[in-house]
Amino acid sequence: MSDEVRVRRIGDGDWDGIVALEAAAYTPLGLSEGRAALESKARASPTTCFVLESGDRLAGYLLSLPYPESAAPELAGGAPEIHTSRNLHLHDVVVAEDLRGRGLGARLLRHLTGHAQAAGYERLSLVAVGGSHTYWAAHGFAPRHEIANSGSYGAGSVYMTMPLPAGHTARPTTPTSGLLSGTPSRDEVG
Repeated sequence: MSDEVRVRRIGDGDWDGIVALEAAAYTPLGLSEGRAALESKARASPTTCFVLESGDRLAGYLLSLPYPESAAPELAGGAPEIHTSRNLHLHDVVVAEDLRGRGLGARLLRHLTGHAQAAGYERLSLVAVGGSHTYWAAHGFAPRHEIANSGSYGAGSVYMTMPLPAGHTARPTTPTSGLLSGTPSRDEVG
């Protein structure tokens, strides 16, 4: 397998791989959404959803969509409402477990950040799940504890935001920053 890594928009042939990555990452947390819900979120904003290829394999994906600040789409819900918002909600990002800890999640985030800036978004938001808030904080996101999350995101989920002022890019980190208890299995998921 080649070491070449690239980020591109999601294509129709990517969904089996995306669903497999999502299930492996989120089923143990009780947060797996299933194919229909994932596809509906990508349809809401196809220009802000990407896959990561490493050589000839699908190594990760990122789903994001414009969504009002201080809110998040329901997990496993049907097609989300299409919003006009200066906030781009990072709904889901997963890197294949055997490739975590190599900075690939940060690469997806940098790609999204550059795209969001070019499109005029003012901030990114996300809901950190499974204890991933430390990973996201290391990449410039700040918790917004005053914003209550839907129960669909699980206990301990944290709504977080990151402003995107002109010229801002996601904070670079070493591949091991943000690991939870030194366990790479949660790195680059959430």
